[in-house]
Amino acid sequence: MRWFNATAWYGLFLGQLLARQGHEVLILCLPDTQTLNRVQKSGLAYQTLDLNSNNPFVLARTLSQLKKIIQDFKPHIINCHRGEAFILFGLLAFKYGYSLVRTRGDQRLPKKNLFNLWLHNQVARAVITTNSTMFKHFQNVFKTPSSKLHLVIGGVDESKFYFSPAEREQIRRQYNYLQEDFVVGLVGRFDRVKGQKELIAAISHLYHQENIKNIKLLLIGFDTALKEDTIRQWLKEYQIESITQITGKVDNPRAYICSLDLGVVASLYSETIIRAGLEIMGCGVPLIGTKVGVLPDILSPKALVEPGNHLELAQKIQQCLLDKPFLTTLHQEQREKIQTLYSQNFYEQTLKIYLGTLQ
Repeated sequence: MRWFNATAWYGLFLGQLLARQGHEVLILCLPDTQTLNRVQKSGLAYQTLDLNSNNPFVLARTLSQLKKIIQDFKPHIINCHRGEAFILFGLLAFKYGYSLVRTRGDQRLPKKNLFNLWLHNQVARAVITTNSTMFKHFQNVFKTPSSKLHLVIGGVDESKFYFSPAEREQIRRQYNYLQEDFVVGLVGRFDRVKGQKELIAAISHLYHQENIKNIKLLLIGFDTALKEDTIRQWLKEYQIESITQITGKVDNPRAYICSLDLGVVASLYSETIIRAGLEIMGCGVPLIGTKVGVLPDILSPKALVEPGNHLELAQKIQQCLLDKPFLTTLHQEQREKIQTLYSQNFYEQTLKIYLGTLQ
């Protein structure tokens, strides 16, 4: 994939965990991409292939390169985290005898056709889904055998994302937050899908209509599909410029997350892996979110709101601000949940699936 999105992160993080435990790992990715840049920085072995091309000559060259990579590396497992060239890996599995695994971490449900049924139910030895919606699609629509179908929610690197009182104090001092200020934050690239506008509208409602003057908004993000100028125009439109800070790209997101009193995932759709939400929970910050993607799998119903409804979101934020026992309960539930999603659990779940395909 070209962009280093949550799907790319899931695959790279898993590769790093496997390598740390002594397994040989080779990452295949597209050339000249953000993902390649991150893979290079990780120190993992990698190869680049033009897996997206529809040009028959390019495909022939890619197939030849892929054969050589497989012959040289001799993998026991190949895990396809994207659909590009899945058919090539499927066909070559018959010749080279490796176990083919398909991890579905995107939001698009695969179409039920003979080709997809054959690839997922017959050729692949395991199908890993990252959320229950995708799991149920394979279970109920594809009728994928239960022995092959798995749900593995992406883990969080607890060595990087944990609560730091010193960093919390540092960032709150940097932005002149008072002790009584209730800081609400969203972690995510600037993109319409992430729901920054809905969160801005919700905070505006609480500040102006509900007269909650100690509320602050911290947007931990940077330009991608949307420019910061667009975000600032929304802040001006909703009249909360004075209570909002935008971090831009930061080297240590943990410090900014720790400064929050409440994290919000306001996404309109997607979030089939929810990296940001897991990082917020890893830092010990209570989290609320919308009923999209994997969020219903990791948050209790009382922490969820409908996507796109800024008034319902405002009510949930207000409940967290005013009802301390409610916020404490959320915090405790999520602290217990995140302990089941640490990197070791993620690694062990996946390794068990891999080993099962080799039996």
